[in-house]
Formats: sequence, C-alpha cells, structure tokens
Amino acid sequence: MGVARGVLVTGTDTGVGKSVVAATLLYALKLRRFRACGMKPVASGCEEGEDGLRNGDAQLLLTQSSHPVAYDRVNRYRFAPAIAPHIAAQQVGVTISVESIVADYHRMAAEVEWVVVEGVGGWRVPLNDNETVADLAQALALPLVVVVGIRLGAINHALLTLQAIAADGMTVAGWVASVVDPQMAEISGNVEAIAARTAVPHLGTIPYLQPPTVDQVLPSLQLDPIFR
Repeated sequence: MGVARGVLVTGTDTGVGKSVVAATLLYALKLRRFRACGMKPVASGCEEGEDGLRNGDAQLLLTQSSHPVAYDRVNRYRFAPAIAPHIAAQQVGVTISVESIVADYHRMAAEVEWVVVEGVGGWRVPLNDNETVADLAQALALPLVVVVGIRLGAINHALLTLQAIAADGMTVAGWVASVVDPQMAEISGNVEAIAARTAVPHLGTIPYLQPPTVDQVLPSLQLDPIFR
C-alpha cells in the first residue's frame, strides 16, 4: 500500500467539537470506501474500566474507523485528570514524546489510505516542557482542519488561532464553525465575521446538537476541499 493521506483536526479550545469533526471525517471516508483510521494520541479526562484507562473521544474515532486496530495504537498517552496533558503526564512520571507519536502515525499510514489525527485542546497546548500541539502538527506535516467553538469570543479565538497557524507555516484545509452555546446571540453574524476575515475555506457550520452524531453532522459539512 502506498503512503496514506492524512489530516490533523485542531481547534480554538477544548470542548469545541474536534472529536465529532474527526469522527465525521472518518465516517465520510468510510462512505467513500477508503481504508481509514483515526488517532487521538494524547487525551486527558480518561475513565478507568476493565481494560484500563479509556478516552471517549478516542473510542469514538475507533467506532468510525474502517480499519480495525487496538485501542493503544489510537491513544498512546491517556490520563485520568481532566487537566492540561503535560501536567497530567508529569503527575504520573510520563513524558509525552512527539517523536513517538510521529512514529505511531507512520506505522498507521503504512496500513491505510487515510489517517485522521485529533489534537488535544488548542494550538498552543503544551505536550511537554518544550513542545506543543503546534510542534506535533509541524512534525506530522499534515493539512489542518480548525474547529471553531461558536460562543462569546469566537471571532477573536478563531482569528488568533488561524494567525498563529499561518505564522507557524502550516496549511489549513478549512475551518468548521461548531455551535457550542445555543443561547449565543447572532450566531450567523459571528460565523460571517470570521469568514470575511480569513481566506481559509469555511467547511460548514455544525448546529448545537446534544449529543452530536456523525450522520447528523455530515450534511452540515462540505468536505471536498479536504478529499480532493
């Protein structure tokens, strides 16, 4: 099998819908009959079960992957506290290694046609004393999908994130508006304000859904700029 294509899903913050966007990308790839797998290399807020710590976001990616793999390959670093991952790692004497995550990615990419990687938190979230999600993205050298949580402050958060990504020399395939506050005033006005201030393609707006499912989300997204 040749070299897989890939994409990394990042966001303006935690809890903005990165996981459902990543899972929907996998769902769309499955519908297109691609052999695809998701990765959530780093996760905080995991729960202890019969098989050890498990993360709900990573398990969601597993359910939508068309290539079956062991959980450990999807989520290498997992921590129980719902705190910044580098702090959670320090508490248990673990160092998150970007190099190891990149090696995991390349092993996965040798088996499939597409790999969808979900980041953790936002663009500048630390992974260890010296590296952040941005460094992981640069090491993977994948195009990005940026999920913007639509709530008060969304315009500023979106434009700052896109500016930082551009300054880091990375390519953004598109951005997704994800409504996380259904009571927010002028949702469409905020989305339009972001779209008017960036040349990055707007891939769609996900309405407030509780809980969101991939079949509900897919019609809201235009994914051709990613898959072509």
